[in-house]
Amino acid sequence: MSDLHEEGKNAINAPMLPTGTDIHPEDTLLEDNAERVMLDPTSRENLKFKDLLKVLIDWINSELEEDRIIVKDLEEDCYDGQVLQKLFEKLSGRKLNVAEVTQSEIGQKQKLQTVLEAVNELLRPHGWTSEWSVDSIHSKNLVAIVHLLVALAMHFQAPIRLPEHVSVQVVVVKKREGILQTALVSKELTSTTEMMMGRFAERDAFDTLLDHAPDKLNVVKTSLITFVNKHLNKLNLEVTELESQFADGVYLILLMGLLENYFVPLYNFFLTPESFEQKVHNVAFAFELMQDGGLKKPKARPEDVVNLNLKSTLRVLYNLFTNYKNSE
Repeated sequence: MSDLHEEGKNAINAPMLPTGTDIHPEDTLLEDNAERVMLDPTSRENLKFKDLLKVLIDWINSELEEDRIIVKDLEEDCYDGQVLQKLFEKLSGRKLNVAEVTQSEIGQKQKLQTVLEAVNELLRPHGWTSEWSVDSIHSKNLVAIVHLLVALAMHFQAPIRLPEHVSVQVVVVKKREGILQTALVSKELTSTTEMMMGRFAERDAFDTLLDHAPDKLNVVKTSLITFVNKHLNKLNLEVTELESQFADGVYLILLMGLLENYFVPLYNFFLTPESFEQKVHNVAFAFELMQDGGLKKPKARPEDVVNLNLKSTLRVLYNLFTNYKNSE
């Protein structure tokens, strides 16, 4: 009778399962009205999703290099809260009151609780809805972990380029009156770069200028073009389009050399950059030269300048203009 009951239950549940989805034994142990969410196997092979995972892993490893922490797998390395704690502390500059090493499940969940409370406290005022929880992170729910990392990267304006329009399918398993029900649900992990990185950006004079006074914007652009050409003309270079001609970083580097009266060795940058990475390297190097000259670190990200973001380029050039407008 027991076998017959099990066979009947499977027969009822089978038509509701998405094709190719395996139901794990623990799913049948769900309490009534409980649910479990897992990544659909086909989404795990999605190239954009794989690219997103790599970008996030490289970012974490770069941030935590001084702690000698190396992340290879987000599910296995983030679930216990140790990496997330260190990452949040590094990004926020805030020390969390948690035990450094926790082996027990209870200790790990307590650490996660503290970390996620700090994260939510930071992100909630900006309109974030938590797509993560202590249980989902600790159970190695990759979608929840990625949601959390993307949110942190966006909030702290990480110097990375997140792949755009990454969505995955998740399988939601629910138990209703003893019967397992499953459904495929699409989850958006990233949108456009402008939307993601603009979400937390402080509005400034250039936002107002672009939104409400396009006529005055042209006056500002003309003034900046006059300023940069005054110096670049010494090298027989001329700028007519601000957003495009500074996007590869070469003119920015040469301009800094002219403003500070030094020659920038050609081996320090790519004179004819071809890839996105080479252009980002150039712009980032120009930012370093600006800081070496006593300027504050630009609010713009190198990636935004390379992506022809007009506001970002204007901010960088206006910063130079205010500091060097009287330079000959």
